[in-house]
Formats: sequence, structure tokens, C-alpha cells
Amino acid sequence: MRSIWNGAISFGLVSIPIKLVNATENHSIHFRQIHLADGGRIRYRKVCELDEEEVTGGDIGKAYEDADGTMIPITDEDLAQLPLPTAKTIEIVAFVPADHIDPLQMDAAYYLSANGVPAAKPYTLLREALKRSNKVAVAKYALRGRERLGMLRVVDDVIAMHGLLWPDEIRAPEGVAPEGDVTVRDAELDLADALMDTLGEVDMDSLHDDYREAVEELIAAKASGESMRPAESEDAGGGKVIDLIAALENSVQAAKKSRGEAGGEGDGEMADVHPIKKTSGKSSASGKSSAQTTKKSSAAAKKSTSKATPKSTGTKKSTSTTKKAAAKKTTKSAAKKRTSSSGGTGAKKTASSRKRASA
Repeated sequence: MRSIWNGAISFGLVSIPIKLVNATENHSIHFRQIHLADGGRIRYRKVCELDEEEVTGGDIGKAYEDADGTMIPITDEDLAQLPLPTAKTIEIVAFVPADHIDPLQMDAAYYLSANGVPAAKPYTLLREALKRSNKVAVAKYALRGRERLGMLRVVDDVIAMHGLLWPDEIRAPEGVAPEGDVTVRDAELDLADALMDTLGEVDMDSLHDDYREAVEELIAAKASGESMRPAESEDAGGGKVIDLIAALENSVQAAKKSRGEAGGEGDGEMADVHPIKKTSGKSSASGKSSAQTTKKSSAAAKKSTSKATPKSTGTKKSTSTTKKAAAKKTTKSAAKKRTSSSGGTGAKKTASSRKRASA
């Protein structure tokens, strides 16, 4: 890797020659400006606003613009005469725990490489001292015309340096937090915890720039004369009032599903999520009416049952009464037969006796 700065680390009276190498690289796709009419590239020309003539880089200097618009020229010789002890030195000023550095201060990252064989021993000494102390070094250094603040730490077997913003460059978060008192319920926090547990950890190396890949595919398709179907945009739901509980529950289930957990069930280590039903006046009223309807239905069923029982008893009574009536009728008809038969015999006997008397 090509070095962008050569100097030394000042560690007390120990000087460590080093080379500064960029630890990061930008993979963003850059576009050029073109003239839509003919596709010609648009370029910027550096023109003096006084004589309106184009100037070259050798004719361009630097100046400070005063409040009234006056330009105060500053030359490289002027800057070189300034007392800047960190012009070619990374001067360590303190060793502090890593959590004392506010992440908001983090800027560009660099690798520090030992510059030459003689630098290997003091470089290794500083590296091992940082490892054993579990601390980071705070340092000052100069780069690109200004003094900067840095933090040195160990990455594998290399000393890395993170550029830091000066404390007065960090803005206070005034007026950024939500206004008014916002109450978060324990149930919502529980679901948020469950979602965090379900999502779990991630292998940082597996993360990549999906948008950059899509742009590369678009460029390749355009270059080959193909056309790409526009992707369906997902509604992020921005600005909409959502049911936070329902959104959290759905998020937990979606996270479990994406992890391949059948039916959204965890493996024992995941937090159990119980749906929480919110009650309102309407739902309570409907619940009461439903309960009343159920009670009425039960009462009606009991009433109909109680009514049905006497009817069946009455049926039995009518059946026995019918049988008794039939028996009485049979008895009466038998009596009539006997009466009629007895009456006929008597009449015969009387006629017979009358005949005897007349003889």
C-alpha cells in the first residue's frame, strides 16, 4: 500500500519512524456530468473573476477571505515558518481507556507501518505496551496543512490511528430529541428486547452495499444495450402513525422466520413473545354486550328446557288418561251387553208364564 505521509511517533524520548497508510477505501461509484443534448462531458474551468481568463494550477495560490470580502494572501512559506512541532511527528500526549473516546469524534482511519528495520523494535514495544495496558494513545499530528487529533490502538499486529475531531467540533444535540414527555410501557420494552435477542449478532464481514451492486448491474445492462425492469419500491411507512406493539410483534416474528425458525418458534434461548391485547371503550362495550348475549342465550336455553320437561310429563298423563278412558268404555260396553242379554231372558220368561196362566 502506498504511504501518504512519512514521519515518526514520539513516545517520550523514543522516536519510531513510520509511514502513514490509508486503512479504508471508497468503493462508491462516481458519475460524470454530461450535456444531455449530445452526451459531451461537462468540465469546470478555473477562471479569474477579474479578467475572466482561465488560469493554470501554477498561477493559483491561497488566501483568507475577511468578513468584508477582502482577500488576505497566505503563502506556503508563511505556513512553513509557523511553530508546528507535529509537522512530521505523531506526538503521543496521553494514554486513556478506549471508552473515554466519544465515537462522535471518530474520523478517518490509518495504519502506521514501521519505516525501516531500525524502527521494528520500538514499534513492537509500543504495540505490546498498548496491548497489555488495554488503553489507547491520544496523539497530535499534522496532515494536509492543519494540526489534528488522533487515537492509536492495536489492530491484529499493527498500530492503527483514527483521526479524531477536536472536542469543540462536536455540536451539542440541542433541539434534536423528541419534544414533550413520551412514556414507554414495560410491554413495549419487553418486545423491543425480544426483537434485539431475536436479531442477535451479525458477522460484519457478511454485510455489503446492496445499492452499489444494483448500480453496477444497471451500468452493465446499459453498456450491453439491455433494459432493466424497475425494482418495486417498498413502503417504509414513513410519517404514518403505527401500532407500536403490533409492529414489534410482527418484527419479532419476521426476524424468527428469516432465521429459519419454523412457525416463528425459538430454540429456547429466544425470548417468548406473548401478544398483548389493548382494550378500549368500544372493545369493552362489545365485550359486555357479548357477555350479556351469552347470558341471555343460556337463560333462554334453560327456560326452554324447563318448559319442555312439563310438556313431556303432560304427554305421559294424557296417554294414561286415554288408556283409562278406553278401559272404561270397554267396561261400559260389556255391561250393556250383559244388561241387554239379561233383559231378553226375563222377557222370555214373562211371556212363557203368561201363556201358562191363560191355559
